Amino acid sequence: MADRVVFRRFPEGDLVALFPDQGEGPGLCNSYQHVGQHGAASLELMADLAEVDMGAPDVLALWNELVAIGYKLEIK
Repeated sequence: MADRVVFRRFPEGDLVALFPDQGEGPGLCNSYQHVGQHGAASLELMADLAEVDMGAPDVLALWNELVAIGYKLEIK
C-alpha cells in the first residue's frame, strides 16, 4: 500500500512532506522534514503553504530520504 504524500514549502524555504492519511489527532497528520524528521502537523498546511516543483533538487532529496527509510510514496 502506498503512502499518500503532499509536499509543501514554508515561506522561509523549508520543505515538509505531509501524510494526510496518517492521523495524529483532530485536524493533524503525520509530517516529515529533514531537520526534526517526524512530527504532527496541521492539515491546513496543505492549503496554506506553497506548492512545490516536484523536479526541484531539494524536493527530490526529501523524496529519496523518505524512500530510504521505508516509505512507498504516492503523490497526492
